[in-house]
Amino acid sequence: MAEEVATEKTEETKKKYNVDSFNLDHTKVTAPFVRLAAKKVGRKGDVVTKFDIRFCQPNKECMTTGAIHTLEHLVAEYIRDELKGVIDFSPMGCRTGFYFTIWGDHDEAYIAEHMMNVLKKVAVWDKPIPAATEKECGNYRDHDLEGAKKWAAKWVEGIEKTGYNCYK
Repeated sequence: MAEEVATEKTEETKKKYNVDSFNLDHTKVTAPFVRLAAKKVGRKGDVVTKFDIRFCQPNKECMTTGAIHTLEHLVAEYIRDELKGVIDFSPMGCRTGFYFTIWGDHDEAYIAEHMMNVLKKVAVWDKPIPAATEKECGNYRDHDLEGAKKWAAKWVEGIEKTGYNCYK
């Protein structure tokens, strides 16, 4: 059975919902960012860490399904060349970013550095989208490489300009 490692909670960030992102005040963050969303420690001491990798300013912009789908394919494939122990890279339903889950106790700076390496490659991608055939993908017709490249470049530019912290 896993238990959640306590993070510092202020009066403003006390847990109201079971889902971490529902407790985030989306009006107070500035995208793009990398935010520690959760850390779980198992009975044997194994650690799983989940990050909010935000591309779009919440409630102001969102990615098209084709762009977010293509970003998912590219980052999910190539972040594994950067980092060992990757569990998942999944799009958020609101289409403003992704959840990135990895084995181990990692901090935001470490994840931002490696995400930056991958997204710089994605921003200038000129090869086929990995696993984008009918056999490999459940919605292979819904890809947008140009849109994915645009969002990758915007994320890189934003992080280089203002850093990875969500409260800027």
